Amino acid sequence: MKKYVGIFLIAVMGGAVSLGLYKAFEKKTSVYYSKPEGIPARQVAFYGPSAPGNLPDFEKAAAISVHAVVHIKSDFQQKSLVYDDFFPLFNFGNPAPREYISPYTAMGSGVIVTGDGYIVTNNHVVQDAVKVTVTLNDKRVYTATVVGTDPSTDLALIRIDEHDLPYLVYGNSDEVKIGEWVLAVGNPFNLTSTVTAGIVSAKARDINILGSKGAVESFIQTDAAINPGNSGGALVNTDGELIGINAAIASGTGYYTGYSFAIPVNIVKKVVEDFMKYGKIQRAFLGIAYHEIDDQFAKDKGLSSLSGVYIEEVVSGGAAEKAGIKSGDVITSIKNKPVNGKSELMEIVSQLSPGDVVPVSVVRDGRQIDLTVTLITESSKTAVAVNNNKLSMFGATFEPISDKEKVKYGLTYGFKITKIEQGKFSDAGIRTGFILVNVDRQPVTSAGQLKDALTGKEGGVLIDGLYPNGMRAYYGLGL
Repeated sequence: MKKYVGIFLIAVMGGAVSLGLYKAFEKKTSVYYSKPEGIPARQVAFYGPSAPGNLPDFEKAAAISVHAVVHIKSDFQQKSLVYDDFFPLFNFGNPAPREYISPYTAMGSGVIVTGDGYIVTNNHVVQDAVKVTVTLNDKRVYTATVVGTDPSTDLALIRIDEHDLPYLVYGNSDEVKIGEWVLAVGNPFNLTSTVTAGIVSAKARDINILGSKGAVESFIQTDAAINPGNSGGALVNTDGELIGINAAIASGTGYYTGYSFAIPVNIVKKVVEDFMKYGKIQRAFLGIAYHEIDDQFAKDKGLSSLSGVYIEEVVSGGAAEKAGIKSGDVITSIKNKPVNGKSELMEIVSQLSPGDVVPVSVVRDGRQIDLTVTLITESSKTAVAVNNNKLSMFGATFEPISDKEKVKYGLTYGFKITKIEQGKFSDAGIRTGFILVNVDRQPVTSAGQLKDALTGKEGGVLIDGLYPNGMRAYYGLGL
């Protein structure tokens, strides 16, 4: 009996030790409460599916927009010219070019804006394309005609031969609010009819992507995901109204990283209407050279406010000069819309047409002056003479060649292009460094002659000259 009792006691003690060890090492979930003295604590309210009125509804906007957004395939031919200058005498002094063509294809999106087949897209999607193919959301395929392209806004209008098409209704980009929900609709990576959601992150963004002082950059910034293939697609609000055309992303990789940009629909409407009515853009000009105002610039100029844009120069004979605007004025509003910088100025003016009469407010010597400006066309504005020798017009800045260059090239006169921006010269393919010698085979020996030769003419002119490497070149400049 003693033996069995001993064994039993040892078993009981072993079990107790095991249970104690288990409890000692058992994982426990500890809950800690912290309530600082004097601060009342309350449960945070949660609004979930039981309160649908607090959540944005994207279904209606998506259903409307996917049928009005198309897939665009553009076929291009990249041309390369090689000039043969070895036998100029047999060419009467003209270089003989040899042309090489390399075909390639690009993809993008477009938005149907009328039931009879007009489609707006980005200029960079279709410009210089030899063939544009449009595929609708229901898989019907058409060959499109390019109605017009506008590099300064990166917009283009194309058309397909069809009727009773679904289309998007224009919204009002001036009424778009930061923080507003939006949808981006397009064809990223050829994934047709893709819809992404985000909010408006900022307005009037100038990201300098169009590379020209004359370009109109006042983008709506969103965080809706956009990738290659979305270009030309729709940015719509939750009512399914078109508020922008997606155009660009800010990324170090070429793919979406959180920042995308759309052209405001109020600019889009103006471009589309001009192409449909006139076949070309009817662009209005104020006739000014201006400067953004920042803190240091305001201190340097003695300005009391950072609002507006500072007028550095007024074009002779331009709309601003005729209205009484002077160098040193600060434009604070146009058409009763506030102007706080270059982007807003360009956005407002780009929506106007030549002949429009608009109120403009300026600050001069600390006083607000209200003026009325009648806008004019580019061809109506006088070239800006930088000084007696230099000239700037149609996006190009000229200055006479030096005596050393005259000897080097065997010339007695000529004007070198020292700077070129978006305009008629860049559109013709002329590059920086080109030395202009003749216009319509007539010599231009002074800035005045050059200005007169390039203004007041209809159609176009023939320009000839040479590049620093001695290569002769001839261009037709459309006026």
